[in-house]
Amino acid sequence: MNRQIIRSLLTAGILATALAATPPVWAATQQDKSEIYRLLELFGDVFERVRSDYVEEISDEKLVEAAIQGMLTSLDPHSSFLNKKHFKDMQVQTKGEFGGLGIEVTMENGFVKVVSPIDDTPAFRAGIEAGDFITHLDGKSVQGLTLSKAVEKMRGKVGAPIKLTIGREGQEPFDVDIIRDKIKIRSVRSRNDEDIGYIRITSFSEQTDIGLRAMVKKIKENTGDKLRGYILDLRNNPGGLLDQAVAVSDAFLEHGEIVSTRGRAADNAQRFHAKAGDLAKGLPLIVLINGGSASASEIVAGALQDHGRAVLLGTRSFGKGSVQTIIPLGTSGAMKLTTQRYFTPSGRSIQAKGIDPDIIVEPARVETIKSRRKRSEADLRGALKNGQPDSKKPDPKKDGDAKDTEKGVTGDNTKEKAKPGILTREDYQLSRALDLLRGISLYRNRTMN
Repeated sequence: MNRQIIRSLLTAGILATALAATPPVWAATQQDKSEIYRLLELFGDVFERVRSDYVEEISDEKLVEAAIQGMLTSLDPHSSFLNKKHFKDMQVQTKGEFGGLGIEVTMENGFVKVVSPIDDTPAFRAGIEAGDFITHLDGKSVQGLTLSKAVEKMRGKVGAPIKLTIGREGQEPFDVDIIRDKIKIRSVRSRNDEDIGYIRITSFSEQTDIGLRAMVKKIKENTGDKLRGYILDLRNNPGGLLDQAVAVSDAFLEHGEIVSTRGRAADNAQRFHAKAGDLAKGLPLIVLINGGSASASEIVAGALQDHGRAVLLGTRSFGKGSVQTIIPLGTSGAMKLTTQRYFTPSGRSIQAKGIDPDIIVEPARVETIKSRRKRSEADLRGALKNGQPDSKKPDPKKDGDAKDTEKGVTGDNTKEKAKPGILTREDYQLSRALDLLRGISLYRNRTMN
């Protein structure tokens, strides 16, 4: 393949792409065209020299794919070239089933950064956390690899082991051994106790909206008229499909804008609006977010926050406020190109800033402190009587040995019957959300009476 042929092919390809995308190519000046031809000639020279003189023989296909990949990844961390295999893998992933470790990753400073581990996957069970940096794969540095190449190395046969070297803030680098598994994502889960519904969305795949509506129906059937409100957990949710983020937001909004997307051309801007109908019937809603909540999660959190429909609790979200368009390239695969930024209903751009929660609650561990019974007014000699009949007489023995009932332990040291649902205090952020939701419900009931 000589230089003239390469130049002709590349020129034809660029002109065809430009015609399919935007019309200004024909308005370009002769000087612009000359500059394009000069740059194409430079590329042709390099291509031909690598093809003929590199120490090992490399196929033309591999060289061209690498050139395209380099062009796209130099734009931003989310644009990339997907060859036939990677394009197929991506299509499978958005349907909710794929093979690998179960982590959403991006590239930062030459290392692979974990956006979020996916619930109930090998990476999640191994303790991988949002914000971790993967510096080595099986002892080999990831520096110099593209994101897609690093992801490809992390994927493999089910049951095959891999060693990740993890860099975590405040700790020395450490190794984690993980066994690859088939990742099946059920993007929506729910639990409930007698009066609160808890819904966790782990990602936004094709079935998320359907799953959400099924979980809300299930919660209503289990709680009946006792339901006080919902907790929507978007922590460590790396995002997914834009249309599913819009659908989930719409489920809790009666009207108004959900999100707008704006690109280079003003006429390509899009606005998405809610349709009438609130799935929660106006009940209070708490949304949990953290640094692993990204992209589609931030669309939902931003829309519900701007409309005052939910109280956001947790820590600042990841800050991915860009939209990627998948552009098929015939039989060669596809390109994932950042084409727009998205904005919340109030006009906020989340890109590199994230969503700030209404109430900041850092992750914490709660320790129950056992203390002796304290004296009260009733213990004082000669204290006045209450004057009203006791509905329940105090038991000094039990009072003196009381423990935190949040742990499911009564005063006489017998275990309470386990309740179905989410009454656990091991998750501090969730615990705060439960208390807040019950407080809001109590206040609303009192003001309505």
